[in-house]
Amino acid sequence: GGMDAASGAGLGGADPQLQRFIEVETQKQRFQQLVHQMTELCWEKCMDKPGPKLDSRAETCFMNCVERFIDTSQFILNRLEQTQKSKSSFSESLSD
Repeated sequence: GGMDAASGAGLGGADPQLQRFIEVETQKQRFQQLVHQMTELCWEKCMDKPGPKLDSRAETCFMNCVERFIDTSQFILNRLEQTQKSKSSFSESLSD
C-alpha cells in the first residue's frame, strides 16, 4: 500500500471547512487557557488571606482584575478577527 502514505501526508489537502473548524477549536482552547490563567492571576492578586468567601474589598479587586483582563482579551480577539477577515477577503479576490 504505497497509496496510503501519500494520502495521509499532511493537512494541506484537507477541506477548508475542516481547517476552519480546527482553527476555531484551537482558539477556543486558547481562550479557555486564558480564562484559567486570568482566574489564577486575579485570585492570587486579590486574595491576600485565603478563605472560603470573598470579602467586599477582594471581590471588588477581583471584578476589576477580571474586567481589565477581559477588555484586553477582547481587544486581542477583535484584532485576530480583523486579521482573519482581511486574509480571507484577500485570498477571495485572488481567486477571481
